[in-house]
Amino acid sequence: MDNLTDSVSNPSVDNQPEEELSHSDKMIGVFTEPASTFDLIAKFPLKTIDWLLPLILLFLVICITQVFLNTNKAIHSQIVDKQMAKVEKGFDQAVASGKMTAEQKTQQLDTIQSNMENYGTLQIVFTFVGVFVGGFIMFLIMSGIYFLFVKFALQGEGSYNSVLVASGLSCYIAIINMIIATILSFALSRMMQDASVASFLDSDRSTIVGFILAKLDVFAIWGYIVLSIGLAKLFKSSNTAKYYITTFGIWILGGLLFFFLAKAVPFLSNFGA
Repeated sequence: MDNLTDSVSNPSVDNQPEEELSHSDKMIGVFTEPASTFDLIAKFPLKTIDWLLPLILLFLVICITQVFLNTNKAIHSQIVDKQMAKVEKGFDQAVASGKMTAEQKTQQLDTIQSNMENYGTLQIVFTFVGVFVGGFIMFLIMSGIYFLFVKFALQGEGSYNSVLVASGLSCYIAIINMIIATILSFALSRMMQDASVASFLDSDRSTIVGFILAKLDVFAIWGYIVLSIGLAKLFKSSNTAKYYITTFGIWILGGLLFFFLAKAVPFLSNFGA
């Protein structure tokens, strides 16, 4: 990370023209010196690769870890059981409202469970397509929400691309979270969605207690801290505190809103944690 170290730590080069960081320098800087890294990024034209590459890598890690987890019989059985519990809950409501009969519910549950248990090439393809398509859509939507708040509520001097870069580079921390969660899953022989307290306690995330415990995640908090710093720097603000408030507010209050919406519209729970 020579460019970042020379530019920030060595006074003898202060008067020399600053060189743009390579993507690898930016990646390392996100972990070691996020404020200095985003400061330097803001001085040059923003690059698509700085948000697209980490996002693609995150999706690949998610897909690969899902495939590995499903090769473990004990973990795969737990994944199927949890997914079937969600499906059956939805079917029970459909039966109660008269949208399907009890016999139809049983037949469909048997078919779905059979497909889930026979995890093969088709399921792997669906995993990759679902993660990449759904992931990109959610990433762009969330970036749009951050942009609206930062641009109009905080009066930041940046663009939508500024949010994409800050969010994208923060994905490197999410990748570490996924890798550690996968290692823990194999070590504990049970599904770990992340490194949150909810995962360690195997809490039901459909409850308010489970929701709160899911937010107690060192890596998620770290990621949002870096995102806040990135947004502040790329939107030319010296007041990082208001970006912390905005970013964590959207994460927690937005998640809480989605939590209660999923209660009212159970189908939405399929898109939640």
